[in-house]
Amino acid sequence: MLSGPVIITVAFLYLGLLFAIAYYSDKRADQGRSLIANPTIYALSIAVYCTSWTFYGSVGRAASTGVDFLPIYLGPTLTFIVAWFVIRKIIRISKVNRITSIADFVASRYGKSFQLGGLVTVIAVVGILPYISLQLKAISTSFSVLLDYPEIVMPTTPASALFLQDTAFYVALIMGVFAILFGTRHIDASEHHEGMVAAIAFESIVKLVAFLTVGLFVTFGIYGGFGEIFAQAEASGALSRLFIIDGVAAYTSWITLTLLAMGAIVVLPRQFQMLVVENVDERHLRKAMWLFPLYLLLINIFVLPIAFAGLLHFPQGGVDGDTFVLTVPMKEQRPILALIAFIGGLSAATSMIIVETIALATMVCNDLVMPLLLRVGRLHLSERRDLAGILLTIRRATIIVVVLLGYAYVRLIGESYALVTIGLVSFAAAMQFVPAIVGGIYWKGATKAGAVAGLTGGFLVWIYTLLLPSFARSGWISQSFVENGPLGLALLKPYALFGLAGLDPIAHATIWTLLVNVGLFVGVSLMTFQSIIERSQAVQFVEIFKRSADVGGVWRGRATIGDLKELLVRFMGEARANAAFARFERENKRHLHDHGSADSDIVSYSERQLAGAIGAASARIMVASVLREEMHNIDEVAQILDEASQLVVYSRQLEQKSRELEAATAELRAANERLKELDKLKDDFVATVSHEVRTPLTSIRSFSEILRDNPDLDADQRHKFVSIVVQESERLSRLINDILDLAKMEAGTSEWHMADLAPKAVIEQALAGMAGLFAKARHVSLETRIPDDLPPIRADADRFTQVIVNLISNAEKFCAKENGWIRLEAWQEAGFLRVDVKDNGIGIAKKDQEKIFERFQQAGNTLTDKPQGTGLGLPICRQILLRFGGAIWVDSEPDHGAKFSFRIPLSHSGAEAGAATFETAQ
Repeated sequence: MLSGPVIITVAFLYLGLLFAIAYYSDKRADQGRSLIANPTIYALSIAVYCTSWTFYGSVGRAASTGVDFLPIYLGPTLTFIVAWFVIRKIIRISKVNRITSIADFVASRYGKSFQLGGLVTVIAVVGILPYISLQLKAISTSFSVLLDYPEIVMPTTPASALFLQDTAFYVALIMGVFAILFGTRHIDASEHHEGMVAAIAFESIVKLVAFLTVGLFVTFGIYGGFGEIFAQAEASGALSRLFIIDGVAAYTSWITLTLLAMGAIVVLPRQFQMLVVENVDERHLRKAMWLFPLYLLLINIFVLPIAFAGLLHFPQGGVDGDTFVLTVPMKEQRPILALIAFIGGLSAATSMIIVETIALATMVCNDLVMPLLLRVGRLHLSERRDLAGILLTIRRATIIVVVLLGYAYVRLIGESYALVTIGLVSFAAAMQFVPAIVGGIYWKGATKAGAVAGLTGGFLVWIYTLLLPSFARSGWISQSFVENGPLGLALLKPYALFGLAGLDPIAHATIWTLLVNVGLFVGVSLMTFQSIIERSQAVQFVEIFKRSADVGGVWRGRATIGDLKELLVRFMGEARANAAFARFERENKRHLHDHGSADSDIVSYSERQLAGAIGAASARIMVASVLREEMHNIDEVAQILDEASQLVVYSRQLEQKSRELEAATAELRAANERLKELDKLKDDFVATVSHEVRTPLTSIRSFSEILRDNPDLDADQRHKFVSIVVQESERLSRLINDILDLAKMEAGTSEWHMADLAPKAVIEQALAGMAGLFAKARHVSLETRIPDDLPPIRADADRFTQVIVNLISNAEKFCAKENGWIRLEAWQEAGFLRVDVKDNGIGIAKKDQEKIFERFQQAGNTLTDKPQGTGLGLPICRQILLRFGGAIWVDSEPDHGAKFSFRIPLSHSGAEAGAATFETAQ
């Protein structure tokens, strides 16, 4: 009855049913009637955790080690007790940032680093291959066992056999095709695979029903219930042996296996995919918190009875315990029941392979291949209008490669291990992600360097203590490596590293990998500093429930909305890109124009949409290439200072920055050592800068300590103090940036890109980028008078823009507080471009102008000595104009405003560059 054609036909009919369920679910989703928007289906989909390891391997492990199979299910149960606090946070972070995979999550947390995303991807692929091979081995073994019915023969595949004669090879190909059909029809990996989730939920029901059916038959059909089967097992001597947990090694194994399972339920790529990426409503987690542990309980009720039945039916051995779910019904001449068990095992294995390969394909595409293509092959990619086809091809090819690599592992190594042992090797690899993830969502100080060090160290130890010994066990390297250590060094034996002997290999490897991983992660994080983007991401991840979903940076760039739309079209397709921008318009009640300047909101939104298609790291690369973005430090300050409790910590960061400032000042002094006559003037400059730094820093520390030591401070007073700290931080941040910029200019390390420029276009772009300034300063109006026929100038576009921005910002700061106005005029004057920036502020007295002139000539310090503030923007303007061969001067009277003027030679005038001068108007 159970002939090859019958088994194959039933298997393909079952797989066809899965595809029909997936197709129907996708159609329902297209009609707006989602099947997966249901907490029960969500909880069942998480049961993809129960693979052929559970269906076959748990019985095999119970038959050899008794209750030692339980930690694999106790761990997830313990994790789900705190799911509302941990898993919900991960889900919220992932939805806000459109996370597509666990590699994307880690990369996003640590500065959207494509290097880190690639490292996580490599670890995931190498670490999960044994687990995929487990499923292939389970399917091929169960098929071969069932094919010999009514005889019970354990299958063997000779090492010399061609792969074309191996059932596992064809299983791998079929699984690859089905994974492609299920998971690579849409380009946006952050969108929900409705059909796949529905099919996986259905498979969870199938494997549970199949296992319970076999368990009920064995327990109440063959025997008279639990009591009878346990009594017979005890009489045979098997029961007492399997229930004993004795010795330090046994308890250590229980603890480590429980820890591995606690982490695996979240960090295994397939679990992250179903638990996080495919979640449509974080409230569904409430039901999953009790329904999923209940599922684990039900599928494990009959593990021991089936294991005992197998030991009683085959007392002489010769039958692999991993096959007891099949062979006990076969022994009892129950072909239909055996076929049901086969379908249950097939369901458990296919669900894992489909989800795992889809998750790995997304990671390889978004976090490994695409970042490399975007950096190494950018010229080639820039010639292509539509890149969606490339992304899908990469993902589909990755799926096939992964399943074939899994097959290779089966042939080369997997035959030497039981199913559960193979699975635990992958669990130990996936556990390396836990410190970076848990630390990343609860510790703001965790750095990219720490994450890279921890992951790399832990992964290398995993290779040494688990992967290489498996090669030795399979004959690919010398067995003496395991028995005596490399070069005979006993302290380096992979199963007894540094003398830690007597433990199970999995427990031994877990201890060492976590010790190295956590130690490096924490230690390196404490010794290194975060970049601006790392700090921003750290705050967003750790404080995800306190912050808006649309926290964005302050951007400075020349991109338009049309540029961003074109970028999204290339990777997402025109329909999806247009739909994304239409959704932004609806949600923000804005009307976007292609020629409009891109602000921080649309930039952040576009990056998140793009992240859904190519991952956060690649999205950041592409958006940065369009915008040539630069995040202003003040945005970082404002984000960090929004909580008064963080002010003391931030003051320490500013102290560090002040030390960097002192180093930059020393560099500036050294660059001018050759001008001996300016030594005294430079010392005066350093003293002035030090004073300017200490003043706001003292205020920040003082008010921070007041806020820290007086938690019951009046709300208005607290708000006032926080505002003062924010203002002083802005002032300090601007001063530091100006000094660093000035130091680079005087040291000759700044980059200049001279070109012929249209003055009007550059000035208008500069003013467009300052729209946010005038949106805040509503009392100030700006008027421009710029002819259309101005000849071109020879200058650096970014530096010329900086001059305009500095002069306008200075005018806005000091113009009249009510009905203030600024007027910018530009015209051609005797071979030069002349630009005036006038305001209606308090003006500058004659004596103050002379003092300013003296200070400016001496040390390049501020051109203004007004009581409202200071800065180095105008001296930077002087340095820039010096490079252009221009001049700058001021014309002002008290209470009649100030007019700053400069000129730059026209590109065709032939005027030789001369020294910039500062002239007090006569």
